[in-house]
Amino acid sequence: MRQTPFILNDLFNSKAQCPAMRISEITNWAYAVTVVLTALSGGAFILSSQSASVERLAIEERQTLGDLGEQLALGAEERSDAARLYVMTGEARYLDVFRGDESEENRLDGEIVDIRRFGATAAELSVLTDVEAAAQALDKLEKDTIAAYPQSEKSAVQEALFGADHERLQTGLLANIDRFRELVSVRTDGAVADAQAKSDWWGLIAKTMLAITAVVFLSVLYFILRRRVALPLVHMTGIVSRLARQDYAVEVPLDVRRDEIGDMNQAIHVFRENGLERERLDAERRADQRTKDLILQMMHRLQACHAEAELAEVVSCFSPQIFPELAGNLYVLNDSRTQLTKVGAWLEPRHATDAFPSSACWGLRRGRPHLSYHRAEDIACPHLVQGAGEGVAEEIACLCVPLTAQGDTIGLLCFEEREGHAMAPENSRLYLELIAENIGLAVANLQLRDRLMKLAVRDALTGLLNRRCLDEALTKFAREGSGLPVSCLMIDIDRFKHFNDEFGHDAGDKVMQYVAQIILDTVGSAGTCYRFGGEEFTVLLRSMSDKDVFELAERLRERIATTPLSHGGRILGLVSVSIGVAEAVSAGAISTLVTRADAALYEAKSRGRNQTVTARAMVLAHDAERVVS
Repeated sequence: MRQTPFILNDLFNSKAQCPAMRISEITNWAYAVTVVLTALSGGAFILSSQSASVERLAIEERQTLGDLGEQLALGAEERSDAARLYVMTGEARYLDVFRGDESEENRLDGEIVDIRRFGATAAELSVLTDVEAAAQALDKLEKDTIAAYPQSEKSAVQEALFGADHERLQTGLLANIDRFRELVSVRTDGAVADAQAKSDWWGLIAKTMLAITAVVFLSVLYFILRRRVALPLVHMTGIVSRLARQDYAVEVPLDVRRDEIGDMNQAIHVFRENGLERERLDAERRADQRTKDLILQMMHRLQACHAEAELAEVVSCFSPQIFPELAGNLYVLNDSRTQLTKVGAWLEPRHATDAFPSSACWGLRRGRPHLSYHRAEDIACPHLVQGAGEGVAEEIACLCVPLTAQGDTIGLLCFEEREGHAMAPENSRLYLELIAENIGLAVANLQLRDRLMKLAVRDALTGLLNRRCLDEALTKFAREGSGLPVSCLMIDIDRFKHFNDEFGHDAGDKVMQYVAQIILDTVGSAGTCYRFGGEEFTVLLRSMSDKDVFELAERLRERIATTPLSHGGRILGLVSVSIGVAEAVSAGAISTLVTRADAALYEAKSRGRNQTVTARAMVLAHDAERVVS
């Protein structure tokens, strides 16, 4: 029994550590053990109480029998004294005392009879028999002596009460009473000791059971309520509170127990994993939506670009925002479709070259995206090898995405992973291709618009600006009125019809292109060249003196006249031009600038062609003629 608390303690420890034991089972076991221990302790208390009652009865019996023996002894002595005093004094009051003691003795005799029924031992009953016999003999002697007292001599009566026989009987009675008291005392002391021992034993058992019950109760409180319920619940309360605030970064310790707390822990784990997954999906959705918004913004801006430089700036601005893990270059294919030129870059790509032939890219050859240096899965593009700088690792993955529009390849987007970043996943490559498609369309639109603009403002044969641009420039000069002088050269090819008639229209076109190119080379940045119409050309010059304008016109005329021209293996001969020069020093004179230059041109032709005439000189000559006439 003394090992029971330790066994139960070990039981609860093992139950608390057993992953297969549920709290409800442990609680039921603890409840059953508590009920059994409570019942056992109650039974022990009952038995202890019964032993205490037996002990109390034994003490009462000892007290009663001891008092009885004491009363017998005192009664015998008092009756003997009353009888002796009566025979000595003859006073009746002593006789009354004797008779009263006699009634008391009769009552005590009745109690002695009850003692026999009470359960005295054989020795005690034997001694009681001797006591009764001695008491009856002594009583008979005293009664006989008192009865004979009136008739007998006083001395004889006194001799009977004070003699040896009376002394012998009285001494024997008292001796038997003392022996009876000793026997009763020994028996009752043993009964009391035995009852007390039993009471103490059952009391100890009851206390032990109560102690075990308390240990079980405290073990249940500690191992179940505190360790397995309270502490995990307190810890999980903080975790659940943080999860309720959508703080999914909180760490949830994994509890492998298969009980209610373990089930709750597993549920919290599932809730956290679901929250993390939902947060990840939300983050991906937000990132995807942001990517789509940025792509849409870039598309809108690409559509509003007016030049390739603006387009390259837009791509370089939005590409790092859409794909911050990728650096890149934007290349545009030249008109001959043989060379790619870099027009934009972002995030400092390490595989970068300013230009390379179109055959140096596998993506352009295949007409589809090509991934290079990605775990050595495919061959690398030659232009990446050429553009690899010093210290650039070959394992840097690069993705070449051709720019196409209406089936034609017009450029290339080259992406490469940055240090510490990985190449975009497959779903991001769809965005890369989408961006490339829209950039290709934007580049094609710009190129188409440039071609249309050239067709609208430039002469298709000579490449010079057309008559419409000339009119707009003159209108602009007249509107601005900056006060700077504007000079105009009107140039006409001499005998141009001769080339067409003798050598054909192809030769005439060749002459037109030849003269236009010399005009462009000679004027350079000093002015703007236009094709006025037919075989006539116009040059507008600003901020030049009359002398400089005339020298430029002469240099142009001489250069054209001194350069032989051939076409189709035939010598076309020398080409000459006539030039008319006019100047406008005010905004109002610009409206007549071309007319005056054209008049000077006709004057040069009338003078024999292949010469330069200024409108001012022509006016002076006419004025001189009028004076002469």
